[in-house]
Amino acid sequence: MKPKLLKVALKPQHSFSVRHDAVPHFFKELHFHPEIELVHIHKGSGTQFLGNHIQHFKPGDMIMVGSDIPHLWKCDDAYFKEGSKLKAEATVVHFLPEAFGSDFFLLPENTALYKLFTKAKQGLTIHQKTKDEVSNLLAELLKSDGSKKIILLLEILSLLAESKHIKTINNKDALLIQTEKKTHRMNQILQYLLNNFQNNIILKDISGVANLSPNAFCRYFKLRTNKPYTSFLMEMRINHACKLLAETQKPVSDICYESGFNNFSNFNRYFKQLTQYTPLQYRNNYF
Repeated sequence: MKPKLLKVALKPQHSFSVRHDAVPHFFKELHFHPEIELVHIHKGSGTQFLGNHIQHFKPGDMIMVGSDIPHLWKCDDAYFKEGSKLKAEATVVHFLPEAFGSDFFLLPENTALYKLFTKAKQGLTIHQKTKDEVSNLLAELLKSDGSKKIILLLEILSLLAESKHIKTINNKDALLIQTEKKTHRMNQILQYLLNNFQNNIILKDISGVANLSPNAFCRYFKLRTNKPYTSFLMEMRINHACKLLAETQKPVSDICYESGFNNFSNFNRYFKQLTQYTPLQYRNNYF
């Protein structure tokens, strides 16, 4: 599976990219790029991986991804079924700070913006009033041209820089800043986990995917993600269980086994450890 250092395409005479994607599913492979990315998801659900953090994504989510952070949005399996009429839609902005001049964001007046870009290296989620205001500005940005386009982008960035409705996704020291070569192995590992986390994964099998011995694989995984492999796998399974609890009325026991656990007491223990709720308490927050 070829790693992806994505080249963001710019239209002629444009210094940054803004587009509205309406596709059968989002690009599901681990990728990275030097551009800062702002994404507002309108349709689509699935698994989001950013830095070393994994969680469920859904319509309405708004995320800012800093430069060179490996990330992916893998839509749910239903989007990949033959004959599926499901669509994934998002408004996406890519820009390089240098596009406005090498020293523009170093100006004293832009200190808050520079701090925003630094914070974005942890990945950011945007919520509440700020998300609504940015959403309206993104709709204008898609239709604008000329200097108005630049003004609107700066207005969005200024709004984000001053907002209190932004949360970091990763811990500061938990990022996967990597070269294209190093991302290739992690991409193989993640794709294997995404396709097999509901099954009993043998350490020998996952380490074979990475072409490493089991001990070397565990060291490699923790070095790249700042998390033990077993902890990451549990997070992936609990993330899937959270989705099923929020979106279905399946019995908790069924969700336990469908999420890759073979022991109900272990499922309950890990679930509360990671979410601070029991599975039933978590479900009651949605229904």
